[in-house]
Amino acid sequence: MPDTHFGFREIPLADKQALVDDVFHKVARRYDLMNDLMSAGLHRAWKDALVTAINPPTKGRPGRLDEKPGRDFALLDVAGGTGDVSFRTVAAGGAGTRASVADINADVLGVGRERAYAQGLDDAVTFVDANAEALPFPDKSFDAVSIAFGIRNVPRIDAALAEAHRVLRHGGRFLCLEFSSVDVPGIDRLYEMYSFNVIPAVGQAVTGDREAYQYLVESIRKFPKPKDFVRMIEAAGFRRVSFTPMTGGVVALHSGWKL
Repeated sequence: MPDTHFGFREIPLADKQALVDDVFHKVARRYDLMNDLMSAGLHRAWKDALVTAINPPTKGRPGRLDEKPGRDFALLDVAGGTGDVSFRTVAAGGAGTRASVADINADVLGVGRERAYAQGLDDAVTFVDANAEALPFPDKSFDAVSIAFGIRNVPRIDAALAEAHRVLRHGGRFLCLEFSSVDVPGIDRLYEMYSFNVIPAVGQAVTGDREAYQYLVESIRKFPKPKDFVRMIEAAGFRRVSFTPMTGGVVALHSGWKL
């Protein structure tokens, strides 16, 4: 059976999903707080850029020849467990904006459902227990598919990209926000030191789990470089694929269209 990696460890491909599930089971209740602490709040600006690229219609969906007037704008946010991107997209869009959150981890989905109910968004945002590699949605179901800081945790990235392409409508856009490779001399060394020394220590202090955040840091280093990931997105059938580095390359926003 082919091997893959879990952080810096080489493991059988069949074992990765269970190990990733265990990481997010342990940190589900403090996941959003840790995002703030690890990124000094920058993840909010990165996600704002993602929502801007999703571009939900703000005054009702413009009609097209191949659809019924007034059809809702539908977003699928893969690995979006706590709903952060979906909530932001619904808030940015008009009354017809809807979002579905697909995640394989029941614990983060539970946190997301609680947040949706508390914000009065449980009608606009739905939560589905789903594997990114085998999405339980029909072909051509969504206007946009997003995944934020989740693709590197998927055991078979190529399968997840193929599924994103399948469920997108023609003319739809795939957007992936992911940690990347710092490309500013000097900052790269500081970022490396911060990642391996500070983030696991903060994870231990806040969640009681150092190993989970050690894995998350290592998984960033094992993720393909931006140009390599572009080629993977293209191989899944997407066109006009591009990426935009942000914050000196700490993260990159990847984009591809189903044309």
